[in-house]
Amino acid sequence: MALYDLNVGEVITVLGTFSFAVSGAFAAMQKRLDVFGVLIIAFATSVGGGTLRDILIGDTPVFWLKNANYSLLILITGILAMIFWKKIKMLKITLFLFDSLGLGFFTVVGLQKGLAFDLSPGICVALGTVTGCFGGIVRDVLLNNIPLIFRKEIYATACIIGGLVYLLLRYLDLDEAIVKFTAVAVVFLIRIVAVKYQLSLPRIY
Repeated sequence: MALYDLNVGEVITVLGTFSFAVSGAFAAMQKRLDVFGVLIIAFATSVGGGTLRDILIGDTPVFWLKNANYSLLILITGILAMIFWKKIKMLKITLFLFDSLGLGFFTVVGLQKGLAFDLSPGICVALGTVTGCFGGIVRDVLLNNIPLIFRKEIYATACIIGGLVYLLLRYLDLDEAIVKFTAVAVVFLIRIVAVKYQLSLPRIY
């Protein structure tokens, strides 16, 4: 079972890295950055949340320094995104979808890391939220945009709800793969529904 769980965790991490790399590359191309700029933004988006998470819990060197395959995956994904972006007519929608997928995948990755370090459930949810959101914050700051997490859109809230669903399903002793991918789906669907129906948290202004 341990080996099975490890494989599922690796798949989740790879999918999250790929999703955020595409998200970062497309966001950079919207700003008309050069090739180097696109790759840097793709890299920062993919590893930003995981880097902060690993530093917070003292798991150093951080994950992408331990395994160079993640950097290679980001490089290849960024290059492919630049090659095929002209074939994708709805660049903004594609960016949104991959950002939402990355948010879900990395929320679960952060939760897994917290549980592996025997942290409390609340801290694990916080780590999942940091892992999911911080890469997007770095991306938006580097591109001189207001980060999504600070706008009226439901963003971090989706991570928190997905994290709570993950812990609940895990408590019910369901299959680990089902638990992880259900949590990812919850985060993804909350983002889709929130944007489609313009749902947001209460505003103070």
